[in-house]
Amino acid sequence: MAAAAEASTTAVYSLFGGKDGLIGAVRDRAVAGLFQDLSAVRTSADPLADLYALAVAYRCWGRGHSHLYTVLFGGVQSFDPSGEVGAGDPIRPLLAAIDRALAASVLVGEATSIALSVWATLHGLVTLELAGALDAVTAEAAFRSTIHATLRGWTTPDDTFGVPRPSPSRTGVLRGRAEPV
Repeated sequence: MAAAAEASTTAVYSLFGGKDGLIGAVRDRAVAGLFQDLSAVRTSADPLADLYALAVAYRCWGRGHSHLYTVLFGGVQSFDPSGEVGAGDPIRPLLAAIDRALAASVLVGEATSIALSVWATLHGLVTLELAGALDAVTAEAAFRSTIHATLRGWTTPDDTFGVPRPSPSRTGVLRGRAEPV
């Protein structure tokens, strides 16, 4: 690793305390970058549209920073989602949007459960896309329909706001097979 950066092993140990310290510093940079991009998403009068916009920003960040995404979620360093949400935590914008949607009675449920559901869905989609398991058309269609379905699952019974239902006639290719999207 040090040779690839044209630095000595001693420099890595001096600056970061070793390989784990270097990986931790890269992880911190990834967290800060993801937080910055999610925090840049503007809020609107429609909390569900804001949640969708956050999902789009998360996906764009993951696609644009695939190596950092791997450092965050690829097992390079342990990930502990049970910690307290900090000021620069990428989950903060998601929780704020969910809180707004709950306060507006657009969503029903417990904020942490909703956040976990949305994040797990997003993470699965982005991870599959980055791994090349989905072609571009399927990735786009799956993203739209799955995020809409996830948000719709948490909406109040008569309120789906701006979350349209996907067309049932769309299909895509998942590992060479036609699959409904």
